[in-house]
Amino acid sequence: MPQAAQLAGRIVVVHREPGYLRLELPGELCGSDVAADLEAGVGTLAGVTIVAVDPGWKRISIRYDAAALSTAQVARQLFDVIDALPDEAVATPEAPAAAPANSGILDRGIQPLLDKVKAAVIPPGEVPAGSLRARFQPMVESALTEKAVTNFFNDIVAFYLIKVHWDLITKRWLQNPLANSNAWLTTFYLVFLLVRYRKRP
Repeated sequence: MPQAAQLAGRIVVVHREPGYLRLELPGELCGSDVAADLEAGVGTLAGVTIVAVDPGWKRISIRYDAAALSTAQVARQLFDVIDALPDEAVATPEAPAAAPANSGILDRGIQPLLDKVKAAVIPPGEVPAGSLRARFQPMVESALTEKAVTNFFNDIVAFYLIKVHWDLITKRWLQNPLANSNAWLTTFYLVFLLVRYRKRP
């Protein structure tokens, strides 16, 4: 495929950690047929567990066994799949809709900002085996993800709500649960939503 090198050069790493890779794709690779080919092709690599293309965000997310595969091997598999695509299968990207005046970091999420923080905090280069950096770098990378930050602030809000309503919980809701059943139902539902969000991949 003559366009393969050009398309591969336009792929941007959005997030990377052991066992997970998220890449921003050119619009030509986000058509439904091409996306299905990418998912199927990358998924044939032994050790890859999940491959998902999000055409709306123009991203591909790949989960893999970090003990069996390196990031470079996963990326090479993706490039090989792109290289095997026929020219006629690659869709011409649609012209993007005009972005609203207030579009920006809220539309893209906070991960680009977290990636910049991660690049500033974690020095480049190989990590010496057994070093203190080798122990703490995975923890830092895991903490500086959009999901981890969102979970942290969700927990802060949950604890704040408990603190604010503590007197009501102990002096009214627990003493007369039937009369305050609507409050308990609301509480259980909010806990359900919190747990369900944290279990999302």
